[in-house]
Amino acid sequence: MLRRVAIALVLLVAIYAVFLGTTYRAMTQPPEEFGRYMKSLPPFAMYAMPFPPMWNRARAGTLAIGDTAPDFELPRHDKSGHVRLSDFRGKRPVVLMFGSYT
Repeated sequence: MLRRVAIALVLLVAIYAVFLGTTYRAMTQPPEEFGRYMKSLPPFAMYAMPFPPMWNRARAGTLAIGDTAPDFELPRHDKSGHVRLSDFRGKRPVVLMFGSYT
């Protein structure tokens, strides 16, 4: 009896480890693929894993202080076109603000 319980426990731990590994791998994929993966999970699965630490580690990136920021392009607020970060490189400082202005 005790042997069966031990085998079941080892099996559950192995399944949980595969689940966490698969989820972590999905977190490192582009948003569309990660969204597809998360869509297939039942809602209670979020309670079965340490989601915030896994997410923070998967999306931490590799930039260090002093590294050049990756280039990106965003639409202008007035919809008159796009602005690209590299257009300002070496010309003037750029401040990136994220969040609500209200």
